[in-house]
Amino acid sequence: MVTKRHSSFGKDTGLQARMFLTMFLLTAVYVVFIGVLFAAGAGAGLIVIVALVLLLVQFFGSDKIALATMGVKEVSAAQEPELHGIIERLCVQADLPKPKVGVIETSMPNACAMGKSKKATTVCATRGILELLSPAELEGVMAHELTHVINRDVLVMTLASFFATLASMIAQFALFFGGGFGGGYGRGREEEEDIMIVLLVSALVYAISFLLLRALSRYREFAADRGSAVLTGRPSALASALLKISGTMERVPTQDLRRAEGMSAFFILPARTKKSLMNIFADHPPLEQRLAALERLESQLQGTA
Repeated sequence: MVTKRHSSFGKDTGLQARMFLTMFLLTAVYVVFIGVLFAAGAGAGLIVIVALVLLLVQFFGSDKIALATMGVKEVSAAQEPELHGIIERLCVQADLPKPKVGVIETSMPNACAMGKSKKATTVCATRGILELLSPAELEGVMAHELTHVINRDVLVMTLASFFATLASMIAQFALFFGGGFGGGYGRGREEEEDIMIVLLVSALVYAISFLLLRALSRYREFAADRGSAVLTGRPSALASALLKISGTMERVPTQDLRRAEGMSAFFILPARTKKSLMNIFADHPPLEQRLAALERLESQLQGTA
């Protein structure tokens, strides 16, 4: 049975295609964006260079920054034997190098994976989720996170976020150092027009990046759910875990949710539960849709569909 699971487990081709399309569209948009910036004046080039340097530093250290922000502490097999055991078994089945294992000391039940490659990844679980779930449910959650590692969608999400942040930073530079656009002082109206063009294009690029990111983020969660179902052979265990996490999240102190909200896209469930009109832009698909998809997978694995 393990051999069968292993041989049938692989990257989600639908997700791979969407990641490629997302990066292609973002690159095309940013080629146009950079062209507009340079057309606005020679000073724009300096702003682009400064923004790129700052963001490259952030990008190459983004996983470390994120782990430190979330308060992740690496734990040994002696400290968390059950968690290590589950991850080790799943990595053997998926032919995946064992990642670092971290725990976040918070009552919020959640999990995430951070890293840019299979060999440099940390899989994290909160204390809340370790205390909440059964071993089978925890296995489903960890398999979900390891599927993100296999699909390398964390890397693509980080790159796509980088593009969105770049547009935001350049817009801020244009506001605070507007004199650089238009070639110098004394050009008055023309300079103001250049700044307005940069701001409008920055806003458009940010909006496109935001929508592409949300679409990709939602699909990657479905892909990770499917990967977990195939790897463990128990979609119902992951479905049960998602229900427990969602139900418990509603009782988590608001301040804990606010601290985690900035990293919400990387968690198995968002660090917010209240429904609002903004949910149409959420980085996770609705729980009901994920549960329905897992139920269909359960039927397929049981041979009843």
